[in-house]
Amino acid sequence: MSKRIVIALGGNALGKNLSEQMTAVRQTAKAIADLVEDGHEVVLSHGNGPQVGMIQNAFAAYERAEPKAERMPLSVCVAMSQGYIGYDLQNALREELRNRGIQKDVATVLTQVEVSPDDPAFYHPSKPIGGFMTEEEAKQLAAEKGFTVAEDAGRGWRQVVASPKPAAIVELGAVRALARAGQVVIACGGGGIPVKAEGNHLKGVPAVIDKDFASALLAKSLDADVLIILTAVEKVAIRYGKPDAEWLSHMNAAEARRYIAEGQFAPGSMLPKVEAALDFAESGAGRYALITLLEKARDGIDGKTGTVVEG
Repeated sequence: MSKRIVIALGGNALGKNLSEQMTAVRQTAKAIADLVEDGHEVVLSHGNGPQVGMIQNAFAAYERAEPKAERMPLSVCVAMSQGYIGYDLQNALREELRNRGIQKDVATVLTQVEVSPDDPAFYHPSKPIGGFMTEEEAKQLAAEKGFTVAEDAGRGWRQVVASPKPAAIVELGAVRALARAGQVVIACGGGGIPVKAEGNHLKGVPAVIDKDFASALLAKSLDADVLIILTAVEKVAIRYGKPDAEWLSHMNAAEARRYIAEGQFAPGSMLPKVEAALDFAESGAGRYALITLLEKARDGIDGKTGTVVEG
């Protein structure tokens, strides 16, 4: 039976630089085309960590060469990353579909995601972005630009920004209309361009929205049947990395909450994926989330692998 599916692509689906991305999206396109070929309605979201980092580093280099240059806002860098990732991904997917005789269009929607200016995350910036600096460079940047900086896991100093929860998807109507028209849609790249509402004006904010939470909101807003979160492992594990690790085929809401409370999932890695999956699974009757590898997405939908999270 055909389903409406929102797929959150992890970083491994896109590579770490331009040449890797051009190679990776061809493999990604094959896995996505499998689901389209099976008759499912598909909307894609994706991460953008390496890509937005490259964009920021390029502008930082330009700023050093041109001291009067204006620093590019993070929200604009996210928009740029959505554009060039979408360009590669939609072309690779369009080509793969046509190679299979499937005449579907693929469209990327530059997507803004509204956040609340009162979100507690703004009082505790914690998401590292941009290149590494010495402590002296970081503190000079903080003094000159008013940025928040922090030492990052012994590797050097970096700027840190807030990671607020997504509140609303601004271009939801356009995404919904394209999906209903039979197109494959790419939206909410990198968690979306973070904005706050000032009357009718949308103002970009220096923040990073977690792409898994944004994908869960997108799936709920589109009344999707399934949210697929693709990552680097075939299944979710408890006691991960230990001799008695247990790979899970299924979690209900109570089990997921217990494992979260026990600290079974790493923050910034598997934890937001499980939390986003749980959020979607509990949002409506019959909905469920699937966490698995990119190349196992089709088998996961068929119930053969992956971790299913149900409300």
